[in-house]
Amino acid sequence: MSAAPPPAPAPQDPVQPLELPQLGTDPDEPCLRADAARNRARLLEAAALLVAERGPDGVTMEEVAAAARVGKGTVFRRFGDRTGLLTALLDHSEKKFQAAFLSGPPPLGPGAPPAGRLRAFGLAMLRRTADELELQLAAEPEAGRRFTSPPRRVLRHHVTLLLREAVPDADCEVLAHPLMAQLDPALIHHLIRQCGMPLERLEAAWLDLVDRVTGPAPVR
Repeated sequence: MSAAPPPAPAPQDPVQPLELPQLGTDPDEPCLRADAARNRARLLEAAALLVAERGPDGVTMEEVAAAARVGKGTVFRRFGDRTGLLTALLDHSEKKFQAAFLSGPPPLGPGAPPAGRLRAFGLAMLRRTADELELQLAAEPEAGRRFTSPPRRVLRHHVTLLLREAVPDADCEVLAHPLMAQLDPALIHHLIRQCGMPLERLEAAWLDLVDRVTGPAPVR
């Protein structure tokens, strides 16, 4: 008896819009006084520089306050503790990146062809992760939340939508996972820090991967 033919692939389910994660958002933030907003911005900038230099485990609240030229009490009142500060720092970075790919100028933002936006997205992700690698590694979710944490879901959702525009006949919801794997902070740490690869090599590999999935970039 001959085997039954495999079932035809089912049409892809529509990807529902995701609400952007508001990690660690202070509900009073839009109402901050101008001087408080400036202090917060200085604190986050100082914390980002210290984390980049020493890693998140080597940064104290006192050092952040000194680098930002504010009182130590200001840091504790604003963020509570070091975990709150690092959470706010990561949240600030996430929001800036989301704003860039959702509403910023092309090719990362709307207005460019989907494959071009996908190329720009990966390049921006690689550069952002390389710039704040220690913070990204410290914020890595546990194994059970690796694919379900809100920031990861938003990024993967964006890649899925771009793929559906660029290669509508592919299983884009699944295909988004191997593409996102090439942008994983742990892999970037391994390739750059442990293997000594330059960031430019990772960028070239991302562009090659996108071109192989979506078709080569147009010749100018």
